[in-house]
Amino acid sequence: MKLTADIWVSAYLTRLRLVEIPAFIVQRGDGTAGAVLVKINTLDGKACCYQRSFDLMTGDRKWMVLAEGDEAEVDQSVSKQCSFDPDLWVIEVEDKQGRHLLDEPGLD
Repeated sequence: MKLTADIWVSAYLTRLRLVEIPAFIVQRGDGTAGAVLVKINTLDGKACCYQRSFDLMTGDRKWMVLAEGDEAEVDQSVSKQCSFDPDLWVIEVEDKQGRHLLDEPGLD
């Protein structure tokens, strides 16, 4: 059974909060089927943005890097994606260590 986007986002934010990693919703997308981007802000002018991709060979969903580098460039990439998809969710995680928890079970 596939989770709706709003339930997944809520669970993800709760997991981050439990380990004291600040995160917030930058853009709220479609609650049922909106795609999610996760931007990691390391608070040093750098950032990385992840998107969930579908592997046609295995059927798995994996988090892949959409953009990485200077925060302004990553923000431009995120803005471009938002202009294509008004149903898109954007979550910003602020962590100096770059932790995002996306590699943990249940978040794929």
